[in-house]
Amino acid sequence: MTATPVPPPIRVRALRADDLDRLVAIDRAHVGRSRRRFLEKRLEMHAADPAESLQFGVDVKGRLAGFALARVQRGEFGRTDSSAVIDVLGVDPASRGQGCGRALMDAITTEARARNLPRLHSQADWTMDELLRFFAGAGFALSSRLVIERPVAVPFDESPDEI
Repeated sequence: MTATPVPPPIRVRALRADDLDRLVAIDRAHVGRSRRRFLEKRLEMHAADPAESLQFGVDVKGRLAGFALARVQRGEFGRTDSSAVIDVLGVDPASRGQGCGRALMDAITTEARARNLPRLHSQADWTMDELLRFFAGAGFALSSRLVIERPVAVPFDESPDEI
């Protein structure tokens, strides 16, 4: 009989300003480039007004192994309710499969519930299969809202009369 390895204990905690370098390293492992200023601004936003964001980290063996950054969105695009929007969720590749993502999602969900935010939103590139499977496993489904975009460098050729 083969023993099943037991994952190390995971501790969920608040993020701190001194976590920035680890956030950048974990995020870079997923997106392939540094988004230091973006992550730094999110930490600053939370420090300035904690009621408008939800931020958690997970430690494995005393080291930050993952993080989730979300913000409160109030009534955008004609909606009357508020929600939490997960902007970034990342787990160190060396810690994947140990329950870090689940612990982060549980923390975000519990905090959103405590703040009377009835739903979570996020966006993902449709080619990011692993992330989409994670979100599906966490209970996410396609929204009735459709995100559309257009490049601003392309001229709009129709005159107002043609629209």
